[in-house]
Amino acid sequence: MSVAFAGNSTPGSSREAGPLRVMIVDDSVVIRGLISRWVGAEHDMEVAASLRTGLEAVNQIERINPDVAVLDIEMPELDGISALPQLLAKKRDLVIIMASTLTRRNAEISFKALSLGAADYIPKPESTREASAADIFHHDLIQKIRHLGARVRRKPAVASPPLAPASPATAVRGPLVARPAAATPAVPAPSSSSPLSTRPFSTQAPKVLLIGSSTGGPQALMALVAELGPVIDRVPVLITQHMPPTFTTILAEHLARTSRKPAAEAVDGEPVKPGRIYLAPGGKHMRVVRSGADVAIALDDGPAVNFCKPAVDPLFTSAIDIWHGAILSVILTGMGSDGMRGGKDIVAAGGSVIAQDEASSVVWGMPGAAANAGICAAILPLNQIGARVNRLFAGDRS
Repeated sequence: MSVAFAGNSTPGSSREAGPLRVMIVDDSVVIRGLISRWVGAEHDMEVAASLRTGLEAVNQIERINPDVAVLDIEMPELDGISALPQLLAKKRDLVIIMASTLTRRNAEISFKALSLGAADYIPKPESTREASAADIFHHDLIQKIRHLGARVRRKPAVASPPLAPASPATAVRGPLVARPAAATPAVPAPSSSSPLSTRPFSTQAPKVLLIGSSTGGPQALMALVAELGPVIDRVPVLITQHMPPTFTTILAEHLARTSRKPAAEAVDGEPVKPGRIYLAPGGKHMRVVRSGADVAIALDDGPAVNFCKPAVDPLFTSAIDIWHGAILSVILTGMGSDGMRGGKDIVAAGGSVIAQDEASSVVWGMPGAAANAGICAAILPLNQIGARVNRLFAGDRS
């Protein structure tokens, strides 16, 4: 394991080459030791510093000059949420991943951290003695560091509108996602260097809107649902976001405030009606099934799909039995390829897929997989998806 304290690039900008420099800030010596070992074992990253408090991080950030910081929420002297804006003020393109135990309070603080510029968050296991929990934490953290660190090097830093936690909002900076069941594999983000082909939109009028998202999804969802009032009034909107329990509860509350429409975690057996947003609860797959003449939610506690739980593909494929080709699906930012196979099935049934473009995605894994598979009717910047969805539900088929 290497621990490097001397920065070798100009503070305020990421280096173009060499291992990702990771700063670990946590008052737990056990957590610091674990993350240091994990990072040090990776060929493409190194430990730039291992610090106990947010105050140490703020005081040393310019000297250390990391690419990525893993920042604990609860620390003495200066906690993570207080240190966050100070760190970004000194290094504007620093990738900050908030780490916290899985509680309601910490979930709310993690959402607040996103509004202050955090790039992502990850829940820490209650006990590192539980092998499966530690393995998930290990794999997810390394993937977040790798994907988000690579993105910041690849693109210039661009400020995005923050999340307003108590009022309607349009966008949030950085990703917020975690997977409670299993880790996302290290799949390189697809490249859009070659032209991507699209197909015509379905000639059928859509009767439902399905949305899948992962890394960066909550922010993208806030931006999108803020524009979808007319659609939500006409059809049900079902969303799967890779996220653990508690966090999905809070995300649903944010979606309700942002859209000004009823939004909640889906409940097993509840009817699916227009005018509502249904969010897959953390740790459960969400499907739709026939219930007499109605459509109902079916929650599934089965194995992870695409290394995720909830996963997008179960929702997409189950919808075909209900609405056949009258489906419009949207695949937003995220690591991995979840949603691509379900999207293929939707297109084969006569429905349509829209993918978020690479430039506006935090990680162009999921939408990139769909785009490169040739199943998309449109590949759009996030700020254009809402308008296109509204037009399609209003009768435009182009």
